[in-house]
Parts: sequence; C-alpha cells; structure tokens
Amino acid sequence: MGRDFIDRRQSNWQRLEEMLSLAVRGQLRILHREQVREFGRLYQRTAADFAIARQEIRDTRLVNYLNNLVGRSHGAIYRSKSSGFKGFWEFYRYSGPALFRETWRYTFAAFAIFMILSLFSGFWVYQDDNFVNQFAPGMLDLVKNKKNWTDRINTDNPTMSSMIVTNNARVAVYSFATGIFAGLGALFFMALNGLHIGGITALCIKYKFWPILIFMCGHGVFELTAIFIAGGAGLLMGGAMVVPGNLTRGEALIERGIKAVKLMLICLPMLLFAGIIEGFVSPAHIAPVYKYAVSTATALILIFYFSTPDRREKPTV
Repeated sequence: MGRDFIDRRQSNWQRLEEMLSLAVRGQLRILHREQVREFGRLYQRTAADFAIARQEIRDTRLVNYLNNLVGRSHGAIYRSKSSGFKGFWEFYRYSGPALFRETWRYTFAAFAIFMILSLFSGFWVYQDDNFVNQFAPGMLDLVKNKKNWTDRINTDNPTMSSMIVTNNARVAVYSFATGIFAGLGALFFMALNGLHIGGITALCIKYKFWPILIFMCGHGVFELTAIFIAGGAGLLMGGAMVVPGNLTRGEALIERGIKAVKLMLICLPMLLFAGIIEGFVSPAHIAPVYKYAVSTATALILIFYFSTPDRREKPTV
C-alpha cells in the first residue's frame, strides 16, 4: 500500500511545495484567490494523507515529511489569517461571497425542499383547516379569531430580540450539524420549516389575517436566506458521506466540512440582523410600507453582496 499511496498522492504534495515557495515569508497574500483556494484544498488533502500515513503506513520518513509539509502549510495559513481586521474583512467581503457562489447548488437544494413542503402544506391547509393542527396545534384558533400573537414581542423588545436570535441560530446549527448523517438531518429541518411556514401562510391568507404576513416580510429575507445557506452547508457535508468522489469519505468530509463551517460564518451576521429586525421593526405598529421597504432593502443587499465579483488586483506570480 505504501508505494501505491505515494505514487497516487505525490503530485499533490509537490504542488503544495511549489505554492509554499511562492508565498512571501510564509504568507499567502501574494497568491491570487484561485491559488489560495487550491492551496487550501491541497492542504486539507495533505493533512488527511498525513493522518493515513501515520495510522496505516507507518513509514517514518514519509510521516516526518508530511508532518513537516502540513506544519509549514498550517503556519502559512495561520499567519495569513492572523492579519486582524484585514483577514476578517477579506473573508466577509471576498471569500464568503465566492464560496456561496461556488456552493450555490446546495443552498438551492435546501431552498427547493423548503418550497416543496411549503407548497404542499399550504395546499392542504387551504383545503382543510385541521391539517395545521398536525404541526402547529392552537394556530387555527389564533388565526380564526385574528389574535396577533406577535404583539407580545413589544412587551420587551430587547429580550425578545435576543431570544429570537438564539432560536434562529439554533435552527441554523441543527440544519448544518445534522447534515453529516448523509444530509438527512438538513433535509428534515428544511422540510419542517417549509411545513410550518407554508401552512401558517395559507391559513392567514384563507382568513385574510394580514398582520402576520406583514410581520414576516420585514425580517424574513435575512432569516430564511440564512436558514437555506445553513441547510445547504449540511447537505454539503452529507454529500461527502454519500458521494465522496475520488477521495475517501474521511478526506471528503474534512474538505467539505471546512467549507460548510465557512458558510455558517456567513449566516451569523444575517441571523443577528434578522433577529434585530424581528425584535424591533417587524412587530412595531407602523405603516406596512416601512416593513415592505425593509424587506426590499435586505433583498437588494443580499443580491449585491453575493453577486459582486472579487475585484482585488491580481498579483503577478
């Protein structure tokens, strides 16, 4: 196994060595973003190779070589990321949107599952009120009697806002973390959210109870987009278990898991702002046009953020 293992992986190690030699003082800033992504992929695979070599091959020279290569690569990544605010800014301004565009199919798959169950739930609730009791007991009476349960948020906006942020973050984390089970956990939470939102929306439309729908529109863009991205991150990890490609499942899980965690980092600011809007703007007794304006503004912000290309100057290497 040892000779075959080296023959199959050596080209990756050599390429990683070449890219390390391009970095100035061990930092990656000189590399173009595509090269940085390649460096990251090679680092993840080499780290997995190091673990395999240490556990299964036990060739001292090979283990020492890979240990040194992984250590130098990690050092380059750490020094590049430890640039304080600049590293933080570059991730959210450039790397995050690029990663979203790279993995958009997984986010879209999460959105599609949500929409399918939402339409299914909405159709049946519109046909039979009692169907809503299967997943939201008590909601039928509230909507029929036009009781706006969101008014209680106004009793203590700061506290309720923090509770909303915590709850939304919990849903996002569950959708992400349970994706490791072949993506089934992420599918479950997308379906569950679609079932609830579709059913309640249909019920409000049927009884012409508009305050709830107006309430949802203000924060819904940020909140639902973050949930879809988190679900997509879960599906990304699940895909590593089901279809690892030319990698082992462990290697694929490491590689895609890092991307999934980065996607979750994109979700956090969105969930924070969604919670603030839901705690202070959505329940406020103001003209609906202002809430529609917030919804439109947040949608435009997301479109601009995720679609704007990386215009950083390409260095000559």
